[in-house]
Amino acid sequence: MEKYLILFTFIGAVAALLFAVFTAKKVLKFSEGTDKMKKISESIRSGANAYLKRQYMVVGVFFIVMFIVLGVMSLLKLLTPFVPFAFITGGFFSALSGFIGMKIATLSNTRTANACREGLNRGLRVAFSAGSVMGFTVVGLGMLDISIWFFLLKYVFGLPTIEITSAMLTFGMGASSMALFARVGGGIFTKAADVGADLVGKVEAGIPEDDPRNPAVIADNVGDNVGDVAGMGADLYESYVGSVLSASALGVAAFSGDIKAMALPLLIATIGIICSIFGTFLVRTKEGAGQKELLKALSKGTNFSAVVIAILSLPLVYFVLGKDNWTIYFAILAGLLAGVFIGQATEYFTSDTYKPTRKLSDSSETGSATIIISGLSLGMLSTALPIVIVAVCILVAYFVSGGAQSASMGLYGIALAAVGMLSTLGITLATDAYGPVADNAGGIAEMSGLEKQVRERTDALDALGNTTAATGKGFAIGSAALTALALMASYIEKVQSIEGGAEKIANLSLMNPTVLIGLFVGACLPFVFAALTMESVGRAAQSVVKEVRRQFHEITGLMEGKAEADYAKCVDLCTKSSLKEMILPTVIAIVVPVVVGMLLGCAGVVGMLAGATATGFLLAVFMSNSGGAWDNAKKHIEGGVHGGKGSDCHKAAVVGDTVGDPFKDTSGPAINILIKLLSMVSIVFAALVINFSLL
Repeated sequence: MEKYLILFTFIGAVAALLFAVFTAKKVLKFSEGTDKMKKISESIRSGANAYLKRQYMVVGVFFIVMFIVLGVMSLLKLLTPFVPFAFITGGFFSALSGFIGMKIATLSNTRTANACREGLNRGLRVAFSAGSVMGFTVVGLGMLDISIWFFLLKYVFGLPTIEITSAMLTFGMGASSMALFARVGGGIFTKAADVGADLVGKVEAGIPEDDPRNPAVIADNVGDNVGDVAGMGADLYESYVGSVLSASALGVAAFSGDIKAMALPLLIATIGIICSIFGTFLVRTKEGAGQKELLKALSKGTNFSAVVIAILSLPLVYFVLGKDNWTIYFAILAGLLAGVFIGQATEYFTSDTYKPTRKLSDSSETGSATIIISGLSLGMLSTALPIVIVAVCILVAYFVSGGAQSASMGLYGIALAAVGMLSTLGITLATDAYGPVADNAGGIAEMSGLEKQVRERTDALDALGNTTAATGKGFAIGSAALTALALMASYIEKVQSIEGGAEKIANLSLMNPTVLIGLFVGACLPFVFAALTMESVGRAAQSVVKEVRRQFHEITGLMEGKAEADYAKCVDLCTKSSLKEMILPTVIAIVVPVVVGMLLGCAGVVGMLAGATATGFLLAVFMSNSGGAWDNAKKHIEGGVHGGKGSDCHKAAVVGDTVGDPFKDTSGPAINILIKLLSMVSIVFAALVINFSLL
């Protein structure tokens, strides 16, 4: 029976990948447009490829070092011999997800722009199809990696179930490590270029967004792909596999090694893939649709997928776990509903169709300072609803799963809630990933001198993309909180399963000074991490600003449109800066859990994980929502209110958006990877800490 369950998971993974290939071929049949459009798209594509090639070379060194470290630990019998290889495959598939998503995005941008010449619905279909390739590549590769490892460890090497989950959690660590490099590096690149292009182009020179005279405009478009596509793909790949693996590990503990409990999260994810495929065919709109209509068009697909998975999960739980445990179904349902509610809360605070963002745009009338103050306030206030939603989800998932009788059952329910939340990731990520494609399409339309109507259509798609991107980030952050909690429970289970570990973790009371110290260290980590990434964006942006100013000053005829800017110079500056700056924040995430463990022991690590999860969740929501609101407040003004483009209000809004860019696209989304990676690293190095810690 178990073999058939894993076979079903493998078939689901293959179906997702085949659908991605089918959709990619459909996208590539659309025309690229004029020769000028093709040339601009090729410049963006070559810049993105060059960046990823150099990034993967840098990251490759890190993975080689970690492979050696994990190999030595395996030789010392602290880990199973499969762990180093699992780590490598996790990183490889995470990188591959981002690379494939970036590849299709850079091939689709000019096709989307050209499709918008024919109509809004056609442009939406091309951009959304490109996003679908990304979404189904991520879920397909994730389930393929998990199912292959599961089959090898269980049926080829014959490992006990508890060792299988231990080894498989390690490739989650590999995926998280790669995702953090991709998110931080790509985020620094894209926001350095964006800040440079906006501050000098819009504010100082007074030229439109994506104007070909701006030397940073190609770097800005490259950044959309390496940060918002490649980085996001790697990010959500690790979120997806992390939630499934943590639920599987806790299922083993809750059901005393029953492999069916381990397989249930895989089956839920597989059914989610199939539902998402059908949901993509419902996404379409009509000409002249506003943002609400466009959002409704995307929601049709995601809502359909969520409803169907909610219906099918009940018989699935009953069949796999038996009639005595069918109430666990409500944990999955709680996760699905929490994801929907978090998305709606994020949309409310960041979309310019609602009061908070419109009120934020009103604050631009009194200058940059007031719009920044109002944006910070909005972001802080927006943390309350997600906290309540996640808290209710945790309570429901815990108790309907039998937490009152067995804590391990309750924790398994919480982990399944995270799986439920991410079960429709294929289509959810498609609605998110389409945004950067639409953004690039708008840039190509502007630089190619296409009809005004085309730019209006791409702007409509781009404005919606800002909202879906903010919603996607809220969704990812919410699932990260649930997954991090499940991983923390997995860490405790892991420590207790190692000889001598139970006594190391016997006292987790806040009255234990090591737990308390760990709590403070963990609470501080997201702030230090955010500070490092924000500072990195600032330094990289300074170099771009200086270069753009230099070119405006030194290239004769550039401002008159008689000379061409040196786009390659800005791309190269962003590449060098981002690759240099991404190393320290990522290394900190790997090193700190080991150092805390060696100094404070396992109890200190638990405190650190709790502190980082609590403050990391709040800080990530705050930064993502503030940034999204500032961006949409700027676009709201560009739509004609408060004087429109070029007005003092618009300039103030551009400054707010410039502050918000690293908030929402660099630091905020990277924090949700941080809180999970801390747990993954702690689990992998648990045996080392137990044997060699000072306490």
